[in-house]
Amino acid sequence: MRKTLAILAVSSMFILPTAAMAAEGAAGPQELADGARVYAESCASCHGVNLEGQANWRQLNENGRLPAPPHNARGHTWHHDDATLFGITKLGTAEFTGLDIASDMPAFKDILSDDEIRAVLAYIKSRWPARIRRQQESINRRAENR
Repeated sequence: MRKTLAILAVSSMFILPTAAMAAEGAAGPQELADGARVYAESCASCHGVNLEGQANWRQLNENGRLPAPPHNARGHTWHHDDATLFGITKLGTAEFTGLDIASDMPAFKDILSDDEIRAVLAYIKSRWPARIRRQQESINRRAENR
């Protein structure tokens, strides 16, 4: 029963999350479908099938690292511009930031193509409420003007 529910939950991720995102020109249907597939294969095991993250994601766990944060509106993913999200995903947190950060987040540079990373990010963003997408777009505009 539990396995069936997990399969149904993952399968539902392949349904285009929001037609609004495609209509806004942020991502097309194929990119969102690809992003949902790659997210299910490479991200959901840590960040959750529904982008919910791991429990107590703001508290250090027994290995001294923070659990995987949610990528939904409750998390902080949307607080970052697209270039930062791409860099962290591709290079890992420590390499991208240049800081001594212990993280379980792997670098995906040898696992995913740049297009797959962009598709995953488009998929994640497509699951946010319109208000959060607008706020993150504002963050992108500010970052571009730096």
